[in-house]
Amino acid sequence: MRFFAQFSRFCAQIGGFMSRNIAIFASGNGTNAENIIKYFSGNKDIKVKIVMANKTDAFVLERAHRLGIPTLYINREQWADATHILTLLHEQQIDFIVLAGFLARIPDALLHAYPNRIVNIHPSLLPKFGGKGMYGNKVHEAVVAAGETESGITIHYLNEHYDEGQIIAQYRCPVMPNDTPQDVATRVHALEYEYYPKVIEQLLIALPATDEDKA
Repeated sequence: MRFFAQFSRFCAQIGGFMSRNIAIFASGNGTNAENIIKYFSGNKDIKVKIVMANKTDAFVLERAHRLGIPTLYINREQWADATHILTLLHEQQIDFIVLAGFLARIPDALLHAYPNRIVNIHPSLLPKFGGKGMYGNKVHEAVVAAGETESGITIHYLNEHYDEGQIIAQYRCPVMPNDTPQDVATRVHALEYEYYPKVIEQLLIALPATDEDKA
């Protein structure tokens, strides 16, 4: 496991905790998004405020709807126009953005508006098997084809380059000689479900106040 020690030091010093609102961006089935929503369900300080998707048929929208979380489909032109997204996020008072299987590129203006406040999870031990086009089963297939003896997840901040943002945490699992990509996927998914919500929670506890918070 790799995790920044300053989080625990900061948390030990902090005297109180300001409530935080999360937006989840997703593109597909939405199992990670559902797991995160359930993890924070009933938490009085951390709330998943909205789920945004870039595909009308993304099943994540149905999962969020069933759990009572507002959803929004954003088309390609709207995603390209960061002004529109930023307005929506401001209206929802969003403090933190979580990518959960989101396959569209985040506009630079949005990255600059939320520095160290946008996180992603990747299904390998970056920098291995990352980059544009490397997602889902493509990653697990590449891991098996390369004869790797371990895989895992990487939780990282977003920057302008695919899968190159600062690493926050990594968790590992073995890859056996006779494993199929699906075998690896099963172990990796288990890591995602266990650790992604916990790391998000720690990041939010350690999140510094903004000028708006102080106002």
